[in-house]
Amino acid sequence: GDKLAYIHRHWGGLQTFLADGRVEIDSNSVENLIRPIALNRKNALFAGHDEGGRAWGRIASLIETAKINGVGPFAYLKSTLEAIAAGHPKNRVDDLLPWNFQPSS
Repeated sequence: GDKLAYIHRHWGGLQTFLADGRVEIDSNSVENLIRPIALNRKNALFAGHDEGGRAWGRIASLIETAKINGVGPFAYLKSTLEAIAAGHPKNRVDDLLPWNFQPSS
């Protein structure tokens, strides 16, 4: 009964997997990709101060997301902080996310 209940709960995902050959049967590859982000944030819990830990968690997430997107973390952070200091508009914050990063030539 437990096995049938499990299949019933995941029937939609199974149908998606069977209908679209691009869908992986498991999420291991994604989990392995994001593991460094989660570990960095978890390590920030020991930063010594709550706000310092939250700040480090944010920065660590940006660094790992830059790596995932094939962007050098130092170049990304330097360019992003320079853009913010130069008055980058708040309503265009998406332009500063790692997957939108365009290194200056």
